[in-house]
Amino acid sequence: MGSLGLAWQIRQQNFAPELFVAKPQQTESISVTGAACALQCAHCGGHYLSKMTPLEALQVEEDIKGTSCLISGGCDLTGKVNVMDKLEQLSRIKGDRRYNFHVGLLEEEEIKRLAPLADVVSFDFLGDNRTIRETLKLENKSVEDYIKCYRLLRKYCKQVAPHICVGLHGGQLSGEREAVRRLAEEGLERLIFIVFMPTKNTEYESCRPPEVEEVTALLAETRALLPNIPLTLGCMRPPGNYRAELDLAAVENGINGIVQPTPKALERAQELGLSIKNTWECCVL
Repeated sequence: MGSLGLAWQIRQQNFAPELFVAKPQQTESISVTGAACALQCAHCGGHYLSKMTPLEALQVEEDIKGTSCLISGGCDLTGKVNVMDKLEQLSRIKGDRRYNFHVGLLEEEEIKRLAPLADVVSFDFLGDNRTIRETLKLENKSVEDYIKCYRLLRKYCKQVAPHICVGLHGGQLSGEREAVRRLAEEGLERLIFIVFMPTKNTEYESCRPPEVEEVTALLAETRALLPNIPLTLGCMRPPGNYRAELDLAAVENGINGIVQPTPKALERAQELGLSIKNTWECCVL
């Protein structure tokens, strides 16, 4: 059993005794590009697109099963998901569902067009130029490009949910703390952490995820730096014993929400006096 430290105390002082548990079975994942991705990032290689519903298969509102949708797709060579020519179709089939868009580095005019349809925009935020070049294959982009896009998203969109992938550079920490620091400067309403997972048939398939202790330390530091900001451990993180250990540590270090937590993490949360608040959609909705 882990020991409780400053991060837990900060959580107690600033938040109600609740743990939000997301079980996103009501959120349908939609790819506007099918299985196609021009970038072929080192950690993904388009692998995860194959698990999403292609937008072309959804022609009428009744084709969507869930009560909300995550809308993403493969990136072009500039790091954006080309969703602009799909907005009319997406609007037609939306109904009363909420949309969470994950569309990368859009330009200002594109963000203006997207904003009315987006209930939330999830945005991967990076703090290291080398990771942008080597992992995401974006030779002409930098941290400053991500900051510029983040500012524009916050200017025009209802809600923006920044995500930080811990260990994205082949399992090595490389700018995550800088990303947290820059987000703290820019302002944020929430922050989602995910963790690098070695994935078969990708450039990084033989890499190891970051040590649980490294991820835990980052969570604790972030809790101290952002005492009033809800922190969530998102859906992408390694399975098995790794996940069990990380989830438990995340609870003890002041996390506010976890997607599909392990049973022991739930038990620990209740031992610590947290009530469990279940949601059935994507953690940012």
